[in-house]
Amino acid sequence: MGKKTAIVTGSRRGIGLAVLSELAKDGYAVVMSGQASDEDTLPIVEKLRDAGYDARYIRCDISAREDRENLIGAVVNEYGRLDILVNNAGVAPKARPDVLETTEESFNHVLDVNLKGTFFMCQTAAKAMIELQKQGIEGYSPRLVNISSISSYTSSTDRGEYCVSKAGVSMVTMLFADRLAVFGIPVFEVRPGIILTDMTMPVREKYDRLIEGGITPVKRFGNPKDVADCVMAAVSGRLDFSTGQILNADGGFHVRRLC
Repeated sequence: MGKKTAIVTGSRRGIGLAVLSELAKDGYAVVMSGQASDEDTLPIVEKLRDAGYDARYIRCDISAREDRENLIGAVVNEYGRLDILVNNAGVAPKARPDVLETTEESFNHVLDVNLKGTFFMCQTAAKAMIELQKQGIEGYSPRLVNISSISSYTSSTDRGEYCVSKAGVSMVTMLFADRLAVFGIPVFEVRPGIILTDMTMPVREKYDRLIEGGITPVKRFGNPKDVADCVMAAVSGRLDFSTGQILNADGGFHVRRLC
């Protein structure tokens, strides 16, 4: 049977690419996934291959059932196994009006990807993993990791639909951790905080001021590798008894303080 295999959705750049790279370094065959064309992703995949890693790209819109099923099916057919699924794909609202002005169009768009997509990616992967377990693959210990956000419990009234979607991801993690425990498939949630990515670059000065002002005990931006390190801890096997656990990659933002 082939080498351990991992899928990371939304992994062409930023947090997803950092996670994918760390998994590759750890010996996994890695499957990059996103909505870009094969042509656009080829330079990224080639760079990973040039470094000696087993990498490929499969296009997938996680909000679409056919794409989800094709992604999971293609990986199982090619590699004969699926060890890790990291649900990182997500979108932000296209505009940031006050919550009183949030549109149904924006709400549906964000939740279709961030929440519905994550839920059904977990479901599709879990079913495949359960079937693969029946094959008696030596050393097969599959795991799921969902990337959420501090927005799962932190109010941002100019992007309410995003907060709702990430709060939902937290419940998705609990539901699948509960249901899959009988199969020995742990499920984890990683909550990034203020991470320096393409998404946060336009508002970097704002976050620099907040960080300097003490919004996080650790006074620096997070970087994608900080999140990837939490994912690697989750899939290491050392936390399997802690299924459903949240790993906060947030510089201590979650710590309640009286300053």
